[in-house]
Amino acid sequence: MGVVIPLEESKNKQASIKPLVDLTKADMERVNQLILSKAGSDVQMIPEVAEHLISSGGKRLRPMLTIASAALYNYQGDNHIKLATSVEFLHTATLLHDDVVDESDLRRGRSTARMIWGNQASVLVGDFLLGQAFRMMVEVGSLEALDVLSSAACVIAEGEVLQLSVSKNMETTEDDYLSVIRAKTAALFAAAAEVGPIVANAGKAERNALRSYGTNLGLAFQLVDDALDYGGKAADLGKNVGDDFREGKITLPVILAYRRGTEKERAFWRDAIETGNSSDENLEKALGLITKYGALADTIARAVHYGTIARDALAPLPETPWKSALLEVIDFCIERVN
Repeated sequence: MGVVIPLEESKNKQASIKPLVDLTKADMERVNQLILSKAGSDVQMIPEVAEHLISSGGKRLRPMLTIASAALYNYQGDNHIKLATSVEFLHTATLLHDDVVDESDLRRGRSTARMIWGNQASVLVGDFLLGQAFRMMVEVGSLEALDVLSSAACVIAEGEVLQLSVSKNMETTEDDYLSVIRAKTAALFAAAAEVGPIVANAGKAERNALRSYGTNLGLAFQLVDDALDYGGKAADLGKNVGDDFREGKITLPVILAYRRGTEKERAFWRDAIETGNSSDENLEKALGLITKYGALADTIARAVHYGTIARDALAPLPETPWKSALLEVIDFCIERVN
């Protein structure tokens, strides 16, 4: 059962990430070369596991944000390449760790590394990539960039623990949920966008603008992801529809449907999520309740709200192709629900 979620305002032109991809193409080729180089090791399993995830078709949005935010302030050096690669390694490491914690079988439509090599290898290769990320940050020689990215790594880990603490707890509030995604997802988007102006020696106001853009883009991105788990298609998700339900994840569509429901419906949610009674029949019922209470539409409305804040953060910047591309990324992230 799928649900189509229309945006409030239809657009003649579907938003695309292509302008950003085209603008960053040359630098991203250098990032990809550095990724392959730094993922190498004499220990055979390390490049095997890393390559499995690195080559799995992700859009590399986060490192592109670093490249674009540096170019936005006319950066001319090479350090943005190392920082963008560090950002991607941080992201890849968290995915490897996430899949172990969540016991996930699929990632972007492929078997997760843990399903092929086991949990121990996944965690340890993730640790290796984190180490390589910090080595590259040190090579850049910017204490400010190192501070921003290392702080993000700590926040992401805190977010993982926080998510674990609210897992399968139907009394989780929307504020609790937002704290989780602000830490797990938005923190790295924010850091990826902020280190660009840092390495370009831009001022505090410019750093703050890009950090706000990244934070709110990340929140919008995750809200849409969580809506898609109940209203998308497996081909688009890179995983099975309803995986969050089966794993007992407390996301905003579930929180809203639970709080708006009758006591009998709340009892259903507690049985399905807290006791793990996540049969296909219960998934169908969950989808019905989420639709009944407008939980998907309201989740997307929250995403649109954060997208607007991200857009406003860039408003004072001069009109350039880089700014236009970053603005279109906001629409692209939100319009994935169509």
